[in-house]
Amino acid sequence: MELVKRYIAAVQRELPDAKRDEIGRELTANIMDQLDALAEQQGELSEADIANLLQQMGHPRTVAQQFAPPQPLISAGYMSLYKNTLFMVLGVLFLLQVVDSTSAWLGSSQMSFLLFIKSLASGFIQDVVFGFTSITLAFWLMSRYQPRQHSQCEQSWQPAQLPKVGPHWQHIALQDIFSDLATYLFLLIVIWYPLWLSAEQLANSRFLFTDNAHQLLKWASPLALLGIANSLWQLRKRFWSRNLLMANILINASFVLVILLLTASSPLINPELKIWQGVFDLHQLERAAVYSLVITALVPLWEVVRDIWRLRRLS
Repeated sequence: MELVKRYIAAVQRELPDAKRDEIGRELTANIMDQLDALAEQQGELSEADIANLLQQMGHPRTVAQQFAPPQPLISAGYMSLYKNTLFMVLGVLFLLQVVDSTSAWLGSSQMSFLLFIKSLASGFIQDVVFGFTSITLAFWLMSRYQPRQHSQCEQSWQPAQLPKVGPHWQHIALQDIFSDLATYLFLLIVIWYPLWLSAEQLANSRFLFTDNAHQLLKWASPLALLGIANSLWQLRKRFWSRNLLMANILINASFVLVILLLTASSPLINPELKIWQGVFDLHQLERAAVYSLVITALVPLWEVVRDIWRLRRLS
């Protein structure tokens, strides 16, 4: 029975100290019962017969996990709260990084657009590493030392309060909300960055559009603020309703109109911008800017068409 002893010892090595003796005795009794039943059927057992039975029982680590399932890093009771907290914190960190990188880009004549993207990506990655590690560590400690209690909302919920059955698109993803928030913040920073720059920074800053185009963008600032309010409303509801869809349609349709007005307000490109000298002439830049704005207008236009279709489906 040397194989049985070795098998039991291998299983016990995978178990917590407090459970090794108890589970070892239980498993030994179980194996001996099976060996006795097998011996009654075919007589004296060989080492090969015993090895075959142990092989059928499974790897020692697998058997140990059946008796003492491994505890996950984050307990199941905290998992939903952990995921929501992680998405919310990382979303806020992304917005802060957009503000920081955009301000640095607009306030420096040495930072190209590629360096701006690199600064945004590297800064956000650092934030993700710090945020993910901190939140995971906090929830790991909570899972180990403070079993989760059901919240008052979970204890008092009523089936009648559940939302009606609808298509899958009615659930608003967090990444969509924070992407919209980042876009609106970026637009507001691009429009109003001269307010917090010093005279020296303002002299070295870059702005692609002419004063007339910049003024039109300033008039569109309330739209960006409405977009932020609408995104926060979506964050609170997390479910597309008729009112949310109507608000989204109006905001995106207004942005389409503003972008098309911007393309018609020629000239668009600031002729005194020195960073393009020797690379493109003003006519090429003007045409590229118009094409870029028209392509940009297709994004909110597509959202308008999408939300109108969704609104009709809800009706």
